[in-house]
Amino acid sequence: MISSMTAQQLGIEPFFASAPVELRANYTEEDVQTVIWATYRQVFGNEHLMQLERLTSAESLLRGGDITVRDFVRALAMSELYRQKFFYATSQTRFIELNYKHLLGRAPYDQSEISEHVNLYIKRGYEAEINSYLDSQEYQDHFGEMIVPYYQGFTTQAGQKTIGFNRLFQLYRGYANSDRSQGNTKQARLTQELALNLATPVRPSTLGGELSGTISGERGQLYRIRVTQAASGRTTQIRRSISEYLVAYEQLSPTMQRLNQRGSRILSISLA
Repeated sequence: MISSMTAQQLGIEPFFASAPVELRANYTEEDVQTVIWATYRQVFGNEHLMQLERLTSAESLLRGGDITVRDFVRALAMSELYRQKFFYATSQTRFIELNYKHLLGRAPYDQSEISEHVNLYIKRGYEAEINSYLDSQEYQDHFGEMIVPYYQGFTTQAGQKTIGFNRLFQLYRGYANSDRSQGNTKQARLTQELALNLATPVRPSTLGGELSGTISGERGQLYRIRVTQAASGRTTQIRRSISEYLVAYEQLSPTMQRLNQRGSRILSISLA
């Protein structure tokens, strides 16, 4: 669990301090409106929607108790509006990253999850891809039928991998920022990290630097590796650059092996 000060630095205080939004029994119109807007914000990645873009028929069904919150989430993700904003104009891997973020509230953990969804889409199409998140046991365990999906990675969750915290920050750039207002929105953000199974630094959206020690616990602690590239022997090396890598405990050994294979010299390893 991170501190409230860290949450403020990272720009996640609204999620850190608030409870999940749930549509309970005997709800009022105000309750329904709160759920509707929270669902739009989550599923559409904080995108501002015009009044004419809203799915009023799905809203009416939810208001009348004919569908659950999960059904409402499904209606939004299956809509032509969602396809226009996140499917048609982005790469397939970026679309999958955003589906994880919008529908399960986390980033993909590894390359196998991306590959699984690429294959699913190729074999069974768009609807099967969306349904795979909403019908998963993970969705049911965390959100059930009446809770609006929320970002799981910002707090400790049962069964959640610590790497998810770092991964999610590659996809999240602040509470006031939308998924379509960021630079280079068409390309995937986690391609290299997932392919190499690397942990990545957490960079606060407002500070520009790396935030150290954001994951507590011995095996969840982050480690800083400082390295310099060895001379190749083919050219005269006048200046050697020093690089730093921020990795989780479980990635220390494979990261050092890769660095040694590249000819890099490890200068130091310390707690971040």
